[in-house]
Amino acid sequence: MDIHNCLDVASFAEAYGMADLLELAEDFVLRRFQEISATPKFQDLPAEKLLQFLRCDALSTPSELAVFRAVVTWVEADPTERLPQAEELMRAVRFPFMTFREFREVRAVNLSMECSGEVEVELYKSALKEFGFGISDRVVRQRVRHPKDALVLVGGDELQPDMGQRLPSKQLWFANSLRSGTGLVKEIEWRLLGEMPDQARFRHGVGVLDGQLYVAGGCHFYAKSDTMKSVYRYDPEKNHWKRLADLHELRSNFMLVVSGDSLYAVGGDKDINTNLDSVEKYSPETDTWSFCHPLDQALSGHAATVWGGEIFISGGFNCKYECLVSMFLYHPERGTTYLAEMTHDRAQHCMESLNNRFYVAGGVCNLRKYYTDQLVCEMYNPVSDIWTVFTPLPIPHVGAASAILEERLYILGGYCQEDYSEARLTHRYDPVMQRWESMGKMPGAVTDVRNQIMLVPCQGDNGTSPIVLL
Repeated sequence: MDIHNCLDVASFAEAYGMADLLELAEDFVLRRFQEISATPKFQDLPAEKLLQFLRCDALSTPSELAVFRAVVTWVEADPTERLPQAEELMRAVRFPFMTFREFREVRAVNLSMECSGEVEVELYKSALKEFGFGISDRVVRQRVRHPKDALVLVGGDELQPDMGQRLPSKQLWFANSLRSGTGLVKEIEWRLLGEMPDQARFRHGVGVLDGQLYVAGGCHFYAKSDTMKSVYRYDPEKNHWKRLADLHELRSNFMLVVSGDSLYAVGGDKDINTNLDSVEKYSPETDTWSFCHPLDQALSGHAATVWGGEIFISGGFNCKYECLVSMFLYHPERGTTYLAEMTHDRAQHCMESLNNRFYVAGGVCNLRKYYTDQLVCEMYNPVSDIWTVFTPLPIPHVGAASAILEERLYILGGYCQEDYSEARLTHRYDPVMQRWESMGKMPGAVTDVRNQIMLVPCQGDNGTSPIVLL
């Protein structure tokens, strides 16, 4: 597929109900929109399909002026028929993101596009007002264009029979496209991005605040003295890592969450035999960590998500390293408020928020004095405080990463507790179809990884792309 045939591919896929091929073709159009708008095929695009692309936040262009020029090109291909549709198309152009020099070109083009002998068509009705007076920060956040989401893997560990041969990873891998495998099975296409500074680490915490990536704690091996408290911040625009103030406590197997303008390091393991009830808050302005209200009990291997500005925490290991069924709301000043318990105990699992529901999957559960894989998945409604079981995982994912992309849940990597084999596959859950599907294998280390979403410059792309760091 290339810029000359992608629109034909999209039309073919839509006509014959080939959803996966249609998604692939339309993703290609969004990523290469400026180049495609200069091809003859673009001028034959139906108005409703062009409007769909213009309204999409994933449309990737170097500036909003390129979007305006594309609309002008399309209208000028058949002005008699298309001028009546121009106003609606122009409303999809995001004029406030233009510079004054770019907007001068807009006004010049508008003056030259009149219906001869008829009333002038207002191609950018209200655009001048919108451009001149600006729009609120809330609207800007809703309307800014971002290229399509991508995934990045950071660090982690590889399981090998000989513990002495195990080597945690410093590598970062990224993927911003899907490829079709055998039988048109969609797989994630991975490429190497770079390496972390300092020691390799796993069971670490990651968070994104103001477009910066924070990597904290973790461990670089399995001895008692291998737990870390170092913290680094990555600036994606400058491709630069900076060492920050250390955590007060050694911490691995914990959660690092972002709430408001701060980061919170919640619980975790101090060493291989001791977990923590402490919570630390990081202030970027002062580069300092301070203790908050502690948890009700020591906790590690738990999962957390932020919803409505509140921190929700599920499961994990208690001080006896038993898997829990707990679900609670944590407040940095007031502490713990317990909610309805999960129907199944679990630790080393994932929890993600999607459409006002929390999806919990993977991990281990209690089995007498040992653990076994937890395949049961549950969904929590924070409004009604009720849990519901949904489609179980097809394979174990213990210590996996997770992400929400395009309203689907991704579970990446981990291992199987029963035989300690790696779970190198990525699985994606579609809430509408209520089923899991395999998205191919992961590269490099695959256990004890973490995830966040941020904007970083992508290789081969113009501008920045939302990237999930794991």
